[in-house]
Amino acid sequence: MTAATVVLAAPTPAMANEDWLYECAFQNVSCQTGTKVDSVPSDKCGTAGSAGHLTRVCVLYHGDKVYVRDGQADGHSAVGVVISSTGSIRTRYCRNPHGNGTWAECNFDWTEESSKDVYGGYRDNNSTVHKEFVFGFANN
Repeated sequence: MTAATVVLAAPTPAMANEDWLYECAFQNVSCQTGTKVDSVPSDKCGTAGSAGHLTRVCVLYHGDKVYVRDGQADGHSAVGVVISSTGSIRTRYCRNPHGNGTWAECNFDWTEESSKDVYGGYRDNNSTVHKEFVFGFANN
């Protein structure tokens, strides 16, 4: 008789695509549900207007982290989106399902050489994220 050993490995954050948005199944998209955090170390922040439900998105360049603050008590998850001009993954979604006034952190890995556009908004359903452009950055 031969004994078999099964090793189960948890997916890494880059592999952790989720199903809260249909786009998450695409190979060039990365989706994460953010971890609730109390403090936000960031290099740049921007806030969507009322159409984006006042979602605040911050980026920490070193570490490729995105922080999303839910700015409206509306029953919808706040979402931060980072769209890169190059790389195999072009679109990254960070969802904050923790409620109004809370922050969530997502840890991505992007190509530093590309330019990026950052959007803030909210998830309406599994096929729609309403978003507004909040800022751009490059070479970080």
